[in-house]
Amino acid sequence: MNMLDTLFNLRGKVTFVSGASSGIGLHSAKLFAQAGAFVILAARRADRLAEGVASLRAEGYGAAAVSLDLTDPSSIAPAWAAAEDQAGQPVDILFNNAGVIYVDRFIDQTLEEVTRVFDTNLKGNFLVAQEAARRMAVRGSGSIINVASSSGLRAAGHMSSYGASKAGLIHLTQIMALELAGKGVRVNALAPGNIETDMHAHFADHGFDESIRKRIPMRRFGQPSDLDGAMLLLASDAGRYITGAVLAVDGGQTLSWM
Repeated sequence: MNMLDTLFNLRGKVTFVSGASSGIGLHSAKLFAQAGAFVILAARRADRLAEGVASLRAEGYGAAAVSLDLTDPSSIAPAWAAAEDQAGQPVDILFNNAGVIYVDRFIDQTLEEVTRVFDTNLKGNFLVAQEAARRMAVRGSGSIINVASSSGLRAAGHMSSYGASKAGLIHLTQIMALELAGKGVRVNALAPGNIETDMHAHFADHGFDESIRKRIPMRRFGQPSDLDGAMLLLASDAGRYITGAVLAVDGGQTLSWM
């Protein structure tokens, strides 16, 4: 087996995926399983998680589900303990993916909407990453991938709470990377552009689809599979010297957003 066969593989690793019931989370769980990892799918929707786990197991992959609600901090430590119990070993990789979005003008966003976005996208992901980091630091190894957004890199109208929460997550990623590098834990951020998932439907619902497409240099929306290379790079030993990076996968969208 040559280097190219082994560089991106995750055999013997355990990957914890939050927000794994749909979209990028569910897609990433299958990708990591295909790369050889035992995958823990974590989210609130038990029925969707069960379907995802059943699908992966039917294809011969190792997978399990745990309940996780990022707006309930008390659910995080039990979810992590359950994940490691089901995997039979510690988690090596966190794909910190859970997120929510509201598309509306800044002056029209309600307190309820803003609170839910920040409680999930920033505070919730902060606490999940903190739980992972504490455990990984003791072992001296691990990879944390925070799923941010191109909206956290550049300003866009109608995206105030979402963009601000993702910008905060990007800055958090860099601080985490700085503090954890000496403990053998890598921390990076993936910043997708407009990827066609259930979340992307919010833009279509508000009539923004075509105007956004015109500002993407590649003139198309991304597919979840367009993220595969970046996800495997940051998760595997191929990225062993990468930490504190923010990897935009957006068809050039951040270059022409304004």
